[in-house]
Amino acid sequence: MPDKNWQFELEEYIRQGEPERAEKSEAWQTAIGLQAVDGLKTSDYLLDTAKEHIEGKITIDEVQKRIYSYYEQRTARTEIENGTKEADIVSARITKLLGEKAFQFSPAEWITIHRRLFEGVFDHAGQIRKYNISKKEWVLNGESVIYADFNSIKDTLDYDFATEKQFSCEGLSVEASVKHLAKFASDIWQIHPFGEGNTRATAVFMIKYMKTFGFRVNNDAFRENSWYFRNALVRANYNDLQKGIHSTTKFLELFFANLLLGTNYELKNRYMHVDFADENASQSAKNEAPKCQIDTLDCTLEELAVLDLIKKNPSVKQAELAEQTGKSVRSIKRIIDSLKEKQYIRRVDGKRYGKWEILV
Repeated sequence: MPDKNWQFELEEYIRQGEPERAEKSEAWQTAIGLQAVDGLKTSDYLLDTAKEHIEGKITIDEVQKRIYSYYEQRTARTEIENGTKEADIVSARITKLLGEKAFQFSPAEWITIHRRLFEGVFDHAGQIRKYNISKKEWVLNGESVIYADFNSIKDTLDYDFATEKQFSCEGLSVEASVKHLAKFASDIWQIHPFGEGNTRATAVFMIKYMKTFGFRVNNDAFRENSWYFRNALVRANYNDLQKGIHSTTKFLELFFANLLLGTNYELKNRYMHVDFADENASQSAKNEAPKCQIDTLDCTLEELAVLDLIKKNPSVKQAELAEQTGKSVRSIKRIIDSLKEKQYIRRVDGKRYGKWEILV
């Protein structure tokens, strides 16, 4: 696949401004970009097929059938092609999953996502590993994160998900909420319940989970920085106290800010390397200037999600906001009233035929 050409070609559908095409394009960009976490690249054939899907010529199920047929008909089997085959198949499956609204916050959902992504690709798709693992990491100079013992995976999953269910982001600042989501992603990734494909399954699960807050996840983050995402997860779960290395979620928080808030922090993998010592260049949420100030607003996550939707469509009605966020009309009215009280929005030209004006 030619370097970054796929990004430019898929971005064109977003520039055209058709909502359905833009949504499909964003899903494909996320799906293709995520293959980089395992050093995989998709084929030109997948890109051509993706464009037909975005344009409405074929369904996502037809995309999958074409990909299967394409590889069944090829006789040359090389290691490179096998990697491309995996990337193509999994990209199509990620796109399908991201296009589905159904979601249940549970370990079973995460396991199901892994099975749906990797069935026929890995023998262990959707199965909890029954052995311990370690993985040499570039960012750790070849050392490995200590993953959950296979005997404790189920109990650890149940504990982490039960704890998260009891947590409420209501009333939290945007900054605090983003930090919390980054920490939760870090915690469940460290469990590493599957033999392979943990990062891609974690990313898909988290995207669908964050959409329950009403967010439209910024595809640029995974499209351009999926390898950074994985390295940030590694650094969030590695300690070597003798060498003065401490686990930190600060890199993951920068990624999540770009993902959810539209900030433009510069994400550099080398800053995360355990030997990196240039403190002046080190990434920090304090010394990087975001391209917008939305993350500094006195908003909750749900208020920010509604504000983002209003920004995209000032004429949007409360019933439409309820449908897009999955909340009740009563909840939307409460959020709207709060945003008006904070003087972030106001209604102009009347209730029936008017529109919202963003004041920040």
